[in-house]
Amino acid sequence: MKKYIAIALAALCAFSFTACEKFLDYAPQGSPTVDNYFLNDDQANNAVDIIYYRLFERDGMFSRDIYWEQACANDMVWGKTRGFNPLATLTYTGNESPLVDTFGRIYRYGLSRANWVVNALLQKQEKEGLSDVEHRVLGEAYFLRAQFHLLAAYRYGTKELGVPFVAYEDVEGGYNYEIPEQLPSVTDNYAYIISDLEKAEEILPLFESYGANDRGRAHKASAAALMAKAYAYWAMWDTSKWDKVIECVNRLESSYGRDLVPNYPDLFAPDWQKGFWNKEYCWGIPGEGGPDGGGGGGVELTGVMLEDKGWGKFNGWGQIKPSYDLYEELAKDNWDEDGDGTVDRNIRLRTTILEYNDEFQYFGETMRFASPQNIEAGFQCNKYMQAFAPADCIARGWVLDNSNYPVTRVMWPIVRFADCLLLRAEANLVKGNAAAAATDINRIRRRSNLQPLAGNATWTDLYHERRCELAFEFAADHAFDCKRWAVSGAPEIAALAKAELNSHPRIRKYADRTDPESSYVIAPYEDYLAPVKVWDGNEKCLTFPYPTDEITKSMGKLQNPPSWR
Repeated sequence: MKKYIAIALAALCAFSFTACEKFLDYAPQGSPTVDNYFLNDDQANNAVDIIYYRLFERDGMFSRDIYWEQACANDMVWGKTRGFNPLATLTYTGNESPLVDTFGRIYRYGLSRANWVVNALLQKQEKEGLSDVEHRVLGEAYFLRAQFHLLAAYRYGTKELGVPFVAYEDVEGGYNYEIPEQLPSVTDNYAYIISDLEKAEEILPLFESYGANDRGRAHKASAAALMAKAYAYWAMWDTSKWDKVIECVNRLESSYGRDLVPNYPDLFAPDWQKGFWNKEYCWGIPGEGGPDGGGGGGVELTGVMLEDKGWGKFNGWGQIKPSYDLYEELAKDNWDEDGDGTVDRNIRLRTTILEYNDEFQYFGETMRFASPQNIEAGFQCNKYMQAFAPADCIARGWVLDNSNYPVTRVMWPIVRFADCLLLRAEANLVKGNAAAAATDINRIRRRSNLQPLAGNATWTDLYHERRCELAFEFAADHAFDCKRWAVSGAPEIAALAKAELNSHPRIRKYADRTDPESSYVIAPYEDYLAPVKVWDGNEKCLTFPYPTDEITKSMGKLQNPPSWR
């Protein structure tokens, strides 16, 4: 049979890259085979580090491409004309950039490599045992296999047909290079994902046991946090899994000491303690910043969101801008914070969005925000601007010294503890425990000096809190939140999700875009979107179809769910 997934034997031979974080510094080990690899701890580290690299690389799937999928919700608009409009209008075929590449990258760069490392280390363990480092790497490989498997499962799998997967260690006679079968249901995929995360949590060390050079590797809290998310996706099809979500989040607190940081803006600071290795950190991409060619790297999206050409100081791309809809949702929390009789914009809104005439620091200069470039929007994401503030931000290494790769020093959250608290709040709402849900939501609100809920939490509160707290973070995947709520949520939140999925975002149009004090009107964002956006309530809208080329290469073994045929 034709090979479908690039097995790591071939991939490992191509282990050649520029490191982007300390533990990713790479030492070549020659051309690996089953017989000559995993002969020492360095080889074990190298084998798993290339899988991290595919998550952490500055110009890759997590770094930029996967975030375009958020456009079908109403939190973002384009900053330039792109060919991605089907992503915004739920009319995708699977062949649009970046969808056409993402599925293959999940399998070839991530899942297959992690699968191979798991299998190889289990074989060695059976024959002669593992060193302490190799045992830790086995835990990391289980975790990373689950991470990539989860990405494929919730984006492509449905209850009626799962995504391709086989655990190589379960194949009789060893891995045979055959195309893995699609599992009967995505719930079968989730069962494998949870099994891998359970093994990872058992094996992995506590975060606190890592030295400075190994921070960024998966740890026990990473596994428990990702498990909470996996169970939440599984709960779409089996509501009993919400009990497991609660168990995972409880464990994050009681066993692993996860908590909220006191100051919300610190989460996005270019500071190792404030913004990186704090109690809220569970799992994310640690962006190093600069210098280029000397270990620099990070999440390119932070510069992609920056004003096009960066007001003449840095090569921002001017893409992925906040909508007025998101601004309006965040502004619902405004109140007279200082008691002077004037309603103040709240901390979370100010941290998340720049609006016209907002003052901010940029390359040592005090500026007032205006956005004269490209498509009208009226706003810019502000969460990742702290690194650009000082005049010497490049010399400090906070900003990469190559503006063709506009990355900064920031922790890009994949799962943080606030996300997990909101999943536990959602679980408690499902179970009818609205008071417990309010407790978790109010912890998050009080952290940002927002007025707490007056009574029990509602589904509207949960919708608002996830949308506002996690805006412009991959931790949210707000678009899929809306999709899962529209399919399986309670009537109240399903109605909110469907309304968002069935409407276009709005923007502010300014009379003079160069003038921060110019007047504006609220207008639909219609310039580059189809006039009709339809959520039809079936699984065709819920998932993405597979790219045609992937179906062809599989020789028919890969099939879309019936709703896509």
